[in-house]
Parts: sequence; structure tokens; C-alpha cells
Amino acid sequence: MTVHFPPTRAQALQRLEDFVPHAAHRYTTGRNTDNGPEGENHVSMLSPYLRHRLLTEREIAAAVLARHSMAAAEKYIQEVLWRTYWKGWLEMRPQVWNRFVTSRDHARETFPNARAIVSAENGMTGIEGFDDWARELVQTGYLHNHARMWFASIWIFTLRLPWTLGADFFLRHLIDADAASNTLSWRWVAGLQTAGKTYLASADNIVRYTGGRFAPKGLAKSADALTETPIEAPIESAAPIPTPHPYDPAKPVLLLITHEDMSPETMIPDSVAINAALVGVPQDLLWGEASRQFVKGAAIDTATRARSHFGCPVNIVQTVGADALISAAQAAGADQILTPYAPTGPIADALRAAEPALMQAGLTLAQPRRSWDTQFWPHAKKGFFPFKEQIVSGLKAEGIRI
Repeated sequence: MTVHFPPTRAQALQRLEDFVPHAAHRYTTGRNTDNGPEGENHVSMLSPYLRHRLLTEREIAAAVLARHSMAAAEKYIQEVLWRTYWKGWLEMRPQVWNRFVTSRDHARETFPNARAIVSAENGMTGIEGFDDWARELVQTGYLHNHARMWFASIWIFTLRLPWTLGADFFLRHLIDADAASNTLSWRWVAGLQTAGKTYLASADNIVRYTGGRFAPKGLAKSADALTETPIEAPIESAAPIPTPHPYDPAKPVLLLITHEDMSPETMIPDSVAINAALVGVPQDLLWGEASRQFVKGAAIDTATRARSHFGCPVNIVQTVGADALISAAQAAGADQILTPYAPTGPIADALRAAEPALMQAGLTLAQPRRSWDTQFWPHAKKGFFPFKEQIVSGLKAEGIRI
């Protein structure tokens, strides 16, 4: 397996520079082909860096559109914006994430065929391609996007396994998995995200887009959409995106950096008085070894950059719990904790749980949000096509020349 992601911002910027010349025609014509971990790849391979914001969406879009016209690079720009769209969509419907967590935990406890789950996760089903992707995922922490769709479809419609456990398998092993993109993509394949619309993997499609490497037999011939009981509000009903609590630039700050945004130097103004910083890497999240090692390396790189940029002491900790944050803030003489906004998911859940104790200790938790998210997320009220109509104006609002 030759797929490798050195976990540094410098490497992310270098990969972006290397990819930019190929972001138009080569990407557009070759993006759907999965040549395997050792084959030629026409996609950018930037998603692990983007997921942890070692590299930002704005940086990618600006670099690509400085070289190519919007018409030429539209497919790639849209691919970058899909991650933004999913985040905005889930931010307005956090109950969908909560339901996934509850349903996943219930399936773990009650699904009667645990052996089938073990076989699927270890690539021992006998289904050509599927077994290879399962092993590739665990070993590399990455899968081509088309392979992810095939894998999810086979998991749900051929193997008849709970979709939440498949989504959990990805969440534990994909370096680039975030709560929104992962959960909602699996829901889309299952026919839950767009009600009644499913994705059915076919042997012909797999043969075509793997260059004949795989020709699986026995795949499901139909894909009846899954159903679910209604939740608190229809998923079509979008709640307002929460307004981040502001920070006071005059008060001393403890900067908290999580794996949701690992380049805070690109968003936190130099005028903010940062007394100290923590890079919080909670070990109780369900990461596989590839993801764990990536985040561990990225934390070291982030701490080094933060120490240099902000000129303050930086420590790496394995929790974002209230006790650790209070202790660090008091030691730093900080009156507030500032952290880049964490979208709906495990880190947001952990910070929400810690906030009452922080408030009791007299500490404000401020979460400034990037202008990119503020610009694009509110347009994720419905499907991607209405969202897509806002891309050009959004890019211009972000100061990107088109």
C-alpha cells in the first residue's frame, strides 16, 4: 500500500501546489476512476488535510482558480464545496447526528449477526473488490470516493448490514471522515438523505471504473430505500445556525486547538492576547490506527506552528474535558477559552458538555467561525443543487477572483 499522508501543513501546501495544474481537465475526466492504492490517481488526495483544516477550503479554491477558469475547474471546486455543504446541512439539523449515534450504539448491542460484521470489516466476505476496499481502508485510512459509494451500497443492499455500523467503520478508519460528510453520505446511499433515492453498486460500473481490476459477482440487483421513524422535526426543516459566542480581545486567552481546525494561525487575529495554547487530541474517539497516527502527527506539527506564530507555550493534551481546560486556563491566567468553531460532531458534543463547568469557573468559551462557513452554510437549507447556485457569489464574497 503506497497511500501516505505526512501529517503537516507544509506537506498539505506542497500537495496543493502539485495538484493545481491538474485540477481542470485531468481531474474532470479521471475523477471517477479508482486505480487502487498503487495506481495513478487523478484526484487531489487533499481530503485528510481539508478534513482537519491543515488546509482550508478557501486556500484550495483560491489556488485552483488562480490557475484555471471556473468553467474548467468547476467539477473540482464543487467537490470541495460538497464537504462545506454537508457541514452546513448538518449544522442546521444536529438531531440527525444525534440519531446516528443512538442508532449506531443500539445496532452494536442488538444486531444478531456479529460474525457478519467482523467478516465485512476484515475483508472476508468473498466479494471481490469489497474485501479489497475493507483491507485498504484499514491499512491506509483512505478510499477513493467511488469505492466508498460501492462499498456502502454492497454493505447495505447486498450484505444487508446496518448502515450505521458501516458508517461507524468508516468513521473509525478514514483519516478524512467527519461527522457530516460521513454520516450524510451513508444516509444518501441508503435512501434516507434524499427520501427514496438510493445508490446501487453494479458489477459493470465497478469493472469500468476500476480498469477491470474487480468484477464482483452476486451483488444486489435492486436497492429499496431504507426508512426511519420521524425525528423531532422533519429533516427538510432547517434550524438557524447557532451564533458563536464572541470573544473579548482585551482579555487574556487560552487557545484550544482541536482536530476540527488545525491551522488557527490563518484565522485568529494577531491582536488577540493568547497566554497559552492547548492542542486537544481526545483519545476516546473511535479512531482506527491510521487516523490516530495522522492526528497525532498533525498535533505535533500544529503545536510547533502555534508556538512560533503566537509566541506562547503550547501543550498537547488527550482531552477537551472541563477539568483539564479549567486547570490550563487558570495556570495561564486566562479569563476565556478561545477555540475555532467545532461543527456538529464529537468535538462539539464534548465542548457542549464541558461548557457549564467552564461557566461556573468564570470562563467564557468563545468559538469564532471562519468566514467561509458563515458565507456558505446558510445556503445548505435544501439539496446540493440550490446550494450550487450560490457557489460563484460565495467565492466572490470570499475575495476569490473568478
